[in-house]
Amino acid sequence: MALNFHQLHIFYTVAEKGSFSHAAQALHMTQPAVTMQVQSLEEYFGTKLFLRSTKRVELTEAGRTLLPYAKQSIELIKETGIRMSRFTHMLEDRLHLGASLTVGEYILPRLLGPFSSEYPNISVSMKVINTKQILDEVLAHQLTFGLVEAEVHHPDVHTEAVLSDELKLIVPRNHPLAGKESVTVEEMLHYPFVLREQGSGTRTVMEEELERAGYDRDALKIVMELGSTGAVKSAVEAGLGISILSQSSVKHESALGVIQVKDVEGVSFGRSFHAIYLNSTLLPISAVTFLTFLREKDLSQWL
Repeated sequence: MALNFHQLHIFYTVAEKGSFSHAAQALHMTQPAVTMQVQSLEEYFGTKLFLRSTKRVELTEAGRTLLPYAKQSIELIKETGIRMSRFTHMLEDRLHLGASLTVGEYILPRLLGPFSSEYPNISVSMKVINTKQILDEVLAHQLTFGLVEAEVHHPDVHTEAVLSDELKLIVPRNHPLAGKESVTVEEMLHYPFVLREQGSGTRTVMEEELERAGYDRDALKIVMELGSTGAVKSAVEAGLGISILSQSSVKHESALGVIQVKDVEGVSFGRSFHAIYLNSTLLPISAVTFLTFLREKDLSQWL
C-alpha cells in the first residue's frame, strides 16, 4: 500500500475535530469510510495514530509526530493549486459560488466577463443570496465557497479578504449638498437617510465608522429602510433621502447625473469583500483559479 494525500487529509481533519463523526461531517463522508482510511494509514505506518474513547479521540505519540507533516502536505497542495492555476486556460470545469447582494449584483458581473475571456473553458454558476445564507450553504457543502461583504467568524470556515471597496455618500442631483465638493458629517446628519436594513454589510460598515469617528448612530435621521441596494438608489434618486452606498453600485446613476457621489470629511467607509470556504475543503482548481484572478489582477480597470 502506498501513502496518499487523501489519507493524510482525513487524518488531519480527525485530529483537528477530535472526533471521527465530526470529521466525517466536515469531509462530507460516512463515518465508516473515515475510520477505514485512518486504519489504512495506521497499517501503513505499523502503529496506532489515535487513542479512541467514547467521547473523544486523542493523538498517540506517533500521531502527534505525523500531525505537522500532514498539515504541511495540505498547505503544499493548496499552494500548488494556486501556483498552477495560471496555467489552467484549457481546463474544462464548472465554478459554482455564492455571492452576497452587493458583490453579486454590482462587483462580480464586471469581473466575470474578463475572467471568462481569460479562462473560456470554465463555466460559472453564481447564486446571489445574503451572507448568512451563504455561510449556511458552505457549512452544508451546498456551496464550494462564497464571496461576502464582511468577515465571517466561524471555527470551521476560512475567511480571506480578496477585494477592496469604499462606500460614499450619495445624494439626488437637486439636493442642497449636490453642489459641494465634500461634505462634513455634521452637514450630512441634517438630512433624512434612506438605508439598507439592519444587519446588512453596507449599513454595518457605515455605522461602525461613524461610531469610530465619535458620532452616535442614533443621530442619523432614518426615514426608510430597504432590503436592496437597488431600492435604496431608486429612493435617493426620487429625492426621499440621502444614503451611504458602495461607490461601485452607483457608477451608472452617477454617469447619468441622477445621483451625486460625495466624500465625507474625516471618515473613510472602506471595507473588504471576503472569500469564505470550509477549512477542511480543498478547493477545486476552478475555484483556486478564480480566487487567484481576484488576488493578482488589477481589478480597477473593470470596476
